[in-house]
Amino acid sequence: MPRVVFLLAPQVHLLNLAGPAQVFSTAADLGHDYRLEYVAEREDVPSAQGLPLRARVAWPATAPDDLLVVPGWRASAPDGAPGEAALRRLRAHHAAGGTVASVCSGVRALGAAGLLDGRRCTTHHEIQDELARRHPRAELVRDVLYVTDDRVVTSAGIASGIDLALHLVAVRHGPAAAARVARSMVVYARRNGDDRQEGAMLRHRAHLSDAVHRAQDLIEARFTGTLRLSALAAETGVSERTLTRRFTAATGLTPLRYQQVLRVERAEHLIGHGTTVEAAARAVGFEDARMLRRLRARG
Repeated sequence: MPRVVFLLAPQVHLLNLAGPAQVFSTAADLGHDYRLEYVAEREDVPSAQGLPLRARVAWPATAPDDLLVVPGWRASAPDGAPGEAALRRLRAHHAAGGTVASVCSGVRALGAAGLLDGRRCTTHHEIQDELARRHPRAELVRDVLYVTDDRVVTSAGIASGIDLALHLVAVRHGPAAAARVARSMVVYARRNGDDRQEGAMLRHRAHLSDAVHRAQDLIEARFTGTLRLSALAAETGVSERTLTRRFTAATGLTPLRYQQVLRVERAEHLIGHGTTVEAAARAVGFEDARMLRRLRARG
């Protein structure tokens, strides 16, 4: 069971912590094993919003599959930065093949640990200039939600920690898993980090229609096979007409067009990894490459 270990600094911002913690907790509720743990240099951790927190001072043994996350803390806190012992933990985890991540001003800890040198990174817009001055060897990427570079993942403002966590869930378990977590949390399932990384399964999930989400779940599970609108509507619990109307209103696509988009996106991935167009077309459910070529040309 992989761990997600949060390193809490004094004056930690609650949403920096609660947002990604909720994502991984929800992922665990949906069947993806995660164990959340919280460490700090003192057991009692004051938050920036006044709610007291408690953490353990002894670090758990971590494996490369575990994730270390540093939520941001109030910039004016004089004793906010983690000490050298915690920084050594961050360095050692990354050196052992693990992933480290920061939310907002938590990037300061990654910088102090030497993990930003030669890597792309981002942070909250209000402290980007400070980060550039302190770490001139880092490649600062401005105005993005998050950046990942060699198992160092940094994110921008407070709520972007949710986007970062959803991205990590998508990387580990697939975009459909991240979409289910986002739907459970009633947030947008977006992955737009340092460039447009939004797969179709996430790009068309930014709505609150439960019937359409159920239909999308079914289509995503079977998009390489033959899907009949009548069967899809029956399993979704609405009429064919109602499903088509709601689906189009929520996603901008008909159910058939959504299936085609998924097929084309998967085929593009296969072609990009050396598969021939003909083989990719058959792998995603087309009888031959003619339809795939037409759909790719349509864009």
